[in-house]
Amino acid sequence: MSTDKANSTGMEDKSNETIETSDKESNTSPPKLRHRRLNSFDVEAGVSNITGHSSKLSWAATISLAFQSLGVVYGDIGTSPLYVFASTFTNGTIDHSDDILGVLSIIYYTILVFPLLKYCFIVLLANDNGNGGAFALYSLLCRHAKVSLIPNQQPEDMQLSNYKLETLSSNQKLKQKIETNYFTRVLFLFMTILGATMVIGDGIFTPPMSVISAVSGISSKLGQDYVVGITVVILVALFMAQRFGTNKVGFSFAPIITIWFILIGGIGIYDLFKYDVGVLRAINPKYIVDYFQRDGKKAWMSLGGVFLCISGCEAMFADLGHFSVRAIQISFSFITLPAILAAYSGQAAYLRKFPHTVSNIFYECIPGPLYWPTFVIAVIASIIASQAIVSGAFSIVSQALSMGCFPRVKVVHTSASHEGQVYIPAVNYMFLFACVAVTIIFRTAEKLSNAYGFAIICDMTITTFLVSIVMLIVWKKNIWQVALFSIPFGCIELIYLSSQMVKFKEGGFLPLVSAIIFTMIMGIWFYAQKERYMFELNNKVSSESVIKLVNDLNTNRIQGIGVLYSELVQGIPPIFAHFIANIPTIHSVVVFVSLKGIPISNVALEERFLFRYVEPRECKMFRCIVRHGYNDVIGDSMEFESQLVQYLKEFIIQESNYISQHETTMSSGVVEGIENEMKSIGKALEKGVVYMLGETEIVAYPKSSILHKIIVDTYNFLRRNFQQRDELMAIPRKRLLKVGMTYEI
Repeated sequence: MSTDKANSTGMEDKSNETIETSDKESNTSPPKLRHRRLNSFDVEAGVSNITGHSSKLSWAATISLAFQSLGVVYGDIGTSPLYVFASTFTNGTIDHSDDILGVLSIIYYTILVFPLLKYCFIVLLANDNGNGGAFALYSLLCRHAKVSLIPNQQPEDMQLSNYKLETLSSNQKLKQKIETNYFTRVLFLFMTILGATMVIGDGIFTPPMSVISAVSGISSKLGQDYVVGITVVILVALFMAQRFGTNKVGFSFAPIITIWFILIGGIGIYDLFKYDVGVLRAINPKYIVDYFQRDGKKAWMSLGGVFLCISGCEAMFADLGHFSVRAIQISFSFITLPAILAAYSGQAAYLRKFPHTVSNIFYECIPGPLYWPTFVIAVIASIIASQAIVSGAFSIVSQALSMGCFPRVKVVHTSASHEGQVYIPAVNYMFLFACVAVTIIFRTAEKLSNAYGFAIICDMTITTFLVSIVMLIVWKKNIWQVALFSIPFGCIELIYLSSQMVKFKEGGFLPLVSAIIFTMIMGIWFYAQKERYMFELNNKVSSESVIKLVNDLNTNRIQGIGVLYSELVQGIPPIFAHFIANIPTIHSVVVFVSLKGIPISNVALEERFLFRYVEPRECKMFRCIVRHGYNDVIGDSMEFESQLVQYLKEFIIQESNYISQHETTMSSGVVEGIENEMKSIGKALEKGVVYMLGETEIVAYPKSSILHKIIVDTYNFLRRNFQQRDELMAIPRKRLLKVGMTYEI
């Protein structure tokens, strides 16, 4: 039974086609990885040692990454002592001296519970081969349960060496309910996109807040206009530096943040012992209870300021792909955590003696000789604070691109040794423009704080939800074990979220608005891409139709290799028949290439290309699925072309060897056939490779709803104004042929 036979009855039929494929349909993988032949499109039976990079690194490399992470991950949470106490006691007065102990106690437990316990030792373990973020969690779910909304899954994907799938699950009933409930599958994708956009949206407010908080230390001397101007200049310089990559930025910033932590930790210890070492008794949670009993609603409202002590902790997970789990754990537990706890303790001790200085407590508690050195380092550290959220946004957008949830933009991989380190120019300049606009509009740290933190707590709540699902489906924990994680963390996060809602009218709505805009863009793009795929799936060309088209007397075969791109993995796209019908000429060797994103971080090169003949073999037509993970680089056209031809030749040899082994009477003919095919490919390659891309126009059905038509029009607008596939792959225009066709969805 041919897998190319026309069928548009649904995904169940497609799966049956794949399973029932006969042995005469060809499979491939590189010779050194070939162990056995399976009855599916293709499978690579090799065992590669590709795992999350955290498990492969030496201690020296881990320590190096831990050092780099100081300059990339912890700038935001490390500079929070600049404004936490001032944001908590917003009126500049402290009504009761024990309120200081109550707030300090909340700070202690907030830092210990969220960055340390939740992220360092639970959430970071839910990584996808060393990658973190909402899309990494979603990819884990897609591999272990059929929750993907695009039906391009194939059985052979599960045998990738990097797939890491355990087939047995102790939660089969729950898994089946999730897989069969369309609303639940949509909910998972929506929560993933919303969580990702919350991080992106928060990146608009983190850089202005961090920088203006430090620069405002000189506002009394120069005035607020100068503070805003200096902040804008600093932000422009920061985003211009992103092009050099996380590796260079990390090594440049890490020594500065290290000095910063030494300074704030040392000053904190000095103030602690000089003014009131007794504030350490705030480790007793009794002071939290007393604080709420004494101040009631006022204490609850102050949580919005206290929460800023962990602003940026989500970057520990989002930036994981740039480093490793152990590197993050080491750098936070042994450097960041002690420094910020000492800083807050020192400020609390100082406030016990001088409570009226709370509005400018950070600079007030600095010993005289260290004031200006600390001010300079504070300004520089606040600049670096933006780096964590920017790096996280780059990682998230890169993952969204590979998952088909973001319009095509250029992604620059800035490190050869760590695939997660990326730079996205379009996103970088968008952040630059937005940050400058926010700085000019809000002007002061006090006004910015109203819009700050709302997106972070929303994203933390979404992360708790997704990690809980991962625990059930992937880690196979029972419902009670999951409840021990989700209920305590979820309840605390909801309390913090409720306190943030007080600031909603004063600017807290802006991160939510930006997140909604990004969610709509990503949702519309994904929906249209899915409908486009379903159109091709339901209108794919059968093998019999292809043979008739090729053997038609009016169809000419010219020397060369024609590569027709499509996202369809279950057949030949309808645009091929449209092309032949209008231009009855085809190359002597034709390869139908499907670029397929796999929900894993990367696919080994030797496992990436899957080939099969389009029968009969004499037609010299092949189908090829190029699988890639969300951190993989397809490469430019020349590199891709070289790899394609190399693995095509290996496929022919492998396929012919298989036939020779099973039909010994054909051995001499097989050898001759190999030689002829190799010569044909060699001659075709001499004439060059021509790339054929479908320039499809997506239109809505005439009877579609107005909402559906708006979605389609928005998708077309995004597609026209973002990069095209030929631009991303740098295909020479002289070798590019675009074929137009209209899809009604």
